[in-house]
Amino acid sequence: MGVFRSGTVNQPILNKNEKKVLNGICNYPTITDSELSAILQMKLSTFTSIKRRLTTQGYYRTIIFPLPNRLGCELLAIIYMQFNPVIPLKERIETTKRTIEVFDEIFFSVGEEEKGFSISLSQNYTNIGRINEIRTETFGKLGLLEKEYPHEVIFPFETSYIHRFFDFSAFFQNVYGLGDTQKISITSDLFRNVTTVALTSKEKKVYSALVEHPTATTQQIGNLVNLSRHTVARMKKEFFEEGLLQTLILPNLKTLGVEILTFYHIRFNLNKAPSTHDFSFLNSPSTIFFASRKFEAVLLSVYQTYQDYKEDEMNKIRFLKENNLFSHPPFISTYMVERMEVIKEFDFPPLVNKIICGVS
Repeated sequence: MGVFRSGTVNQPILNKNEKKVLNGICNYPTITDSELSAILQMKLSTFTSIKRRLTTQGYYRTIIFPLPNRLGCELLAIIYMQFNPVIPLKERIETTKRTIEVFDEIFFSVGEEEKGFSISLSQNYTNIGRINEIRTETFGKLGLLEKEYPHEVIFPFETSYIHRFFDFSAFFQNVYGLGDTQKISITSDLFRNVTTVALTSKEKKVYSALVEHPTATTQQIGNLVNLSRHTVARMKKEFFEEGLLQTLILPNLKTLGVEILTFYHIRFNLNKAPSTHDFSFLNSPSTIFFASRKFEAVLLSVYQTYQDYKEDEMNKIRFLKENNLFSHPPFISTYMVERMEVIKEFDFPPLVNKIICGVS
């Protein structure tokens, strides 16, 4: 089950308790069912029944995200492009899957007829530069690029902030009218820690297996790597406590009625770097991904309706203008969830195997 590419649009509307449970799971992805049911002031039996139903009906999925900065990755890279639609989207995707998307660094890639973007994690800029050269050459030979090369935005972990990393909790709190919930931040501080760790051979096996099988029990992981359940449980606990792994809850946006995904690239005024307050305003409830450097930012936002999108977009533009914050008008591109193609969707195991196991 994918977050963007599959799902039934006309699923039954969630009731109040189902909304509370989904929002709670997004807010607290790592706590136990009994702890979360207590926070939601809901009977444990009611909570587990609703959670099971949401899972089996494909409303969300759970992944375990490897914190790349702790494994020796230096940066997050975002590439976006505008295409000359002389070649159908399907044919373009078939070509990119053979030549570009095969690279382990790319974990998320989206396309429509005339546009596309991808997000990568890399140990160094050399790898990203090589991928982008192949991308440019491939699209150039196909006659897909019109006036511009692919745009490249680089966020070195040591000098950047990842304010949100596919975090849907604020979005659901807003659209479901659930109010504020105390929430532990799972992004900025974790991404800023660039102290790398050296894993033992056993730890590498467990780490890789956890990322590849995020919903497996410790016993199942133990069977896969030939270690005891207790050993796996101990290692798993240490990985999470040391900020090497993080649980992400990824709702199925199509099933939940989300219509639009919007990509924003903002270049700030070189004479006026944005403040923490400025970033907090841009980080509206619709924002699910937000990365920034001193004078540059990329955001991904999701909206249930076109009106929601226009209101949020205009609020952002108005704020940037009134505060003299941008040097050029932001690049804004909308993707219709119903029409867009997701070529790679949170595919982390290949990168983990390449970094810690030397397998590509």
